[in-house]
Amino acid sequence: MVKYSKMKKEMKIKIFFLIALLFAITGCTQETQNNLSRSLQNWTGTNGVLEIYASDKLVHRFLKIDKMSTAMGTNDSVPRAYRFGYGYHDINLNNVVDANEKKVYFEVSDYSTNYLFFEAN
Repeated sequence: MVKYSKMKKEMKIKIFFLIALLFAITGCTQETQNNLSRSLQNWTGTNGVLEIYASDKLVHRFLKIDKMSTAMGTNDSVPRAYRFGYGYHDINLNNVVDANEKKVYFEVSDYSTNYLFFEAN
């Protein structure tokens, strides 16, 4: 009987914290919810592909990108006009990571770079 009441009490505590968490999340602004969603996505990872175009021609492709981040100012915390990340540079554009293709750091400008970022299956 003692074990049952202890388990019941633990279950009530878990339910209480779950309800409190739900209220906290629904009370957040849309932007905060989006940031939380992106954080969760970053934890679980993605299989992103970044393609960079010069006019209508594909010139660079990066594979297996787990996330692209927007740079933030060090002192003012204002978003900068570029994104960055890490991915495998698909040099021959065959959409496969070959033995000679290494994981590299990249940056793309929000103003002057024509790029497409998507998740591959």
